[in-house]
Amino acid sequence: MPVLSGRSWRTAAAVLPAAAAVHIVPAATWLPGVRPLLFPGFAGTGHPRHIALTFDDGPDPESTPRFLDALDALGVRATFFVLGEHAVRHPGVVRETVRRGHELGVHGWRHTRPWRPAPARDAEEVARAVRVVHDLTGRRPRWYRPPYGILTAGRWRAARRARLRTVLWSAWGRDWTAAATPASVRARIAADLRGGGTVLLHDSDRCGAPGCWRAALGALPALVRDCREAGLTVGPLGAHHVDPAPPAAPVPGERPPG
Repeated sequence: MPVLSGRSWRTAAAVLPAAAAVHIVPAATWLPGVRPLLFPGFAGTGHPRHIALTFDDGPDPESTPRFLDALDALGVRATFFVLGEHAVRHPGVVRETVRRGHELGVHGWRHTRPWRPAPARDAEEVARAVRVVHDLTGRRPRWYRPPYGILTAGRWRAARRARLRTVLWSAWGRDWTAAATPASVRARIAADLRGGGTVLLHDSDRCGAPGCWRAALGALPALVRDCREAGLTVGPLGAHHVDPAPPAAPVPGERPPG
């Protein structure tokens, strides 16, 4: 094993912190007060008379169908950011979500925190999730939201490489906590929601307190009513007029159009 000289150690000591900083600096987009002002694209800012409704962490065979039924009753379509490892376990829920007119986005393969740089793994997992969504539905996803909303350099590059548009949110319900209620979710969203905003909720308790999805589900009717009374329409990101992703590269095995 080669022994590093004093100069090499000093170089490594300077390079490693710099590499770590490059990796984590994009995570500043997570800060709710910073994102809408400095990074409106990442905040999902769209048409000023429209609200984009999005859900993370599914699909879940128990809870996701209940959200689909509630959205049907409200006449609303939404964007569901799915985890690849659960999409392959519950393909019927994935197909039913699309059959009912909703969009699918990629939430990664697993719901992991990205503290250590792993650009090759990020690229492989995002691409793998894209392939799964395409194989199950025949449709290529357009949107990406990293787990926990923590965007690193590796995840950002992985999404770009997969021709996905990264969208976080501008208002959330904090619906993953044990203390969440339909009233608290509604109030928390109302505090931050403006026309052109993107709402984050969760259709699964897989990464939150057991049963917490019931708070988000219970808040949906009042949330949609609030938006409509304010003259705002509610729908998926595809109807939100967020800047689109670059033209999609072919999915391996996908036949070109025409």
